[in-house]
Amino acid sequence: MIATPDRTPLPRDFFDRPVLDVAPDLLGRILVRTTPDGPIALRLTEVEAYDGQNDPGSHAYRGRTPRNAVMFGPPGHVYVYFTYGMWHCMNLVCGPEGKASAVLLRAGEIIEGAELARTRRLSARNDKELAKGPARLATALDIDRAQDGVDACASRETPLRILAGTPVPSDQVRNGPRTGVSGEGSVHPWRFWVADDPTVSPYRAHVPRRRRT
Repeated sequence: MIATPDRTPLPRDFFDRPVLDVAPDLLGRILVRTTPDGPIALRLTEVEAYDGQNDPGSHAYRGRTPRNAVMFGPPGHVYVYFTYGMWHCMNLVCGPEGKASAVLLRAGEIIEGAELARTRRLSARNDKELAKGPARLATALDIDRAQDGVDACASRETPLRILAGTPVPSDQVRNGPRTGVSGEGSVHPWRFWVADDPTVSPYRAHVPRRRRT
């Protein structure tokens, strides 16, 4: 018998820890997105850790900018960035304020509101593909830069919240290189996922983008 997921919101203390502790502990947790059209809930199955100025793969490696400012703020806030001129990706800020680190939410299983997610992910062949990859996850949940800076631990009503869910046992957690990261940051095995889960995205090494001639 599968236990009912815990719907208790995760406290800020959960995120006020080293990013490499928070990232695997997010697996099995539930992300709830509240929209005017209704709520969508997602069980996290794949994440990546980015350790700020200690990590060449992080947006915060070279310091604070207007784009990454939320990463330097209080833990438990949402950092959203726009990439390749077409996609948004969602992160959760970790660690003490002033020390930038965040966890990229790479994939998950839609457990509530699938009918709403389908209207945003018309190209998905089945429900397992609705949030299979960070851009797909953001699209399914209607995430864009408007959610950058949202406090996912706020006591008041908030458009994004993380619930305790059902943590994944350590023997079911796998880790390996992060997807699409180049240079020195490519060696860190800081991608974490639930073993054999069909919603986990395939690993892809970094491929340099070619300029059009």
